[in-house]
Amino acid sequence: MSFAQKVIRFNQSLELDIPLPEGVQVMNPFHDRQVVEISDKFYLKYFSDNSLRTLLLGINPGRFGAGVTGIPFTDPVKLEKNCGIANNLKKITEPSAGFIYDMIEAYGGKEKFYSKYFIHAVCPLGFTCKGLNFNYYDSREIERAVTPFIVSSIEKILSFPVNTELCYCLGMGKNFAFLQNLNQKHHFFNKVIPLPHPRWIVQYRRKRYNEFIMVYIENYRQR
Repeated sequence: MSFAQKVIRFNQSLELDIPLPEGVQVMNPFHDRQVVEISDKFYLKYFSDNSLRTLLLGINPGRFGAGVTGIPFTDPVKLEKNCGIANNLKKITEPSAGFIYDMIEAYGGKEKFYSKYFIHAVCPLGFTCKGLNFNYYDSREIERAVTPFIVSSIEKILSFPVNTELCYCLGMGKNFAFLQNLNQKHHFFNKVIPLPHPRWIVQYRRKRYNEFIMVYIENYRQR
């Protein structure tokens, strides 16, 4: 079974049935047949091998990126224009996806990047509250309830050909603190390395955009 087939099987198995605060909803894009088809095409295009890959773990899917396409940091526009996978999804854009694909191009392109790295999320399913993104750590109640799901998901991802020497965490604040604590308990990786989250870069450090692209690339080169 190839890396792609393992990801596809993993995605199809994703379900999260936990008590949620009023107004909070789980986003599961894999309930949509079109999302299943286009995400399968993406993984079969870039991951149809058994090469060892290093993980980059974001927070959880957002409503304009993975919450729509099923592919982390890949909105419908990037999926079509950058990856060549046509889709009938509403052509919305996610700022974080823009940064990630600019970084990928600076690294050497999609084929080179995806042959070495696999981007996913600490929590593979995302949340919304009153129509806005809601992170798993925005509520202690949700964080506690979702932790077994997160542990189980990471364990499943580690059954892929994944490098356990290190993992990059996208987000240097709460996401890193949570993953670091979890890693200390479960020993998933020898080291978790934090990187600035793309959303934070785009929203708060736009003038240093290209500098942060190089921060990512230099981190890859030094490992």
